[in-house]
Amino acid sequence: QLQLVQSGGGLVQPGESLRLSCAGAGLSLNDVTTAWFRQFPGKGREWISILHSDDSVLYVDSVKGRFTVSRDSAQNTVYLQMNSLKPEDTATYFCAGSAWRARLPAIPRSNDYRYWGQGTQVTVSS
Repeated sequence: QLQLVQSGGGLVQPGESLRLSCAGAGLSLNDVTTAWFRQFPGKGREWISILHSDDSVLYVDSVKGRFTVSRDSAQNTVYLQMNSLKPEDTATYFCAGSAWRARLPAIPRSNDYRYWGQGTQVTVSS
């Protein structure tokens, strides 16, 4: 049974923070590339961060300096710390993991990931 289980999310006011969690079940997140995506209503999923097994990280410009990804190896969990949240961050957020030994492009697309979390809603509103 290989899956990613998300937690976190919710409703916050602009300027506040949230942390999303993504736990691997039957999948070592140390050994794969993980990513966070978000999806706005009526739109496709777009990546916002990529964390490789060697700890290299990429962020999309719109979240750079505000969002931070991290990994807790003991808990086999990756996190997305979201600070200074804005109303335009409102979306459904998904974590994703690649297959073991997957050959990925420099910036993987959604179809490059094999495993997905169930998604969690983040709403930023006053």
